[in-house]
Amino acid sequence: MRLRSVYTVIGDMDAAERFYSAALGLSPAFRDGARWCQFRLGETSFALSSAEEAAPGASGSVPVFEAEGLDEAAARVEAAGGTLLGRRDMGAHGIVLSCADPEGNPFQIFARATA
Repeated sequence: MRLRSVYTVIGDMDAAERFYSAALGLSPAFRDGARWCQFRLGETSFALSSAEEAAPGASGSVPVFEAEGLDEAAARVEAAGGTLLGRRDMGAHGIVLSCADPEGNPFQIFARATA
């Protein structure tokens, strides 16, 4: 089994696409108007979904992205209008930066520990 995709239910597709493109440097691979926007990330994907396209009653998500430099990632998130919620050092496992997009949806950015 592998992770195929993660999607976040959002209200404003245009604003959410702009945010994730600016904050994480993602480029849309597919867009279906205000209903769906999908970004390819290697063999998985991250998507933005309207409430109509999502599973019944679904709200939010917590996708975890991986980056090399958390300081640069944090600066991009803030510059794009996101909020930094906290940083947790997990020792030899790495560090995770908890963030929220402009609609308040949480996401995290993980960086592996450096030797």
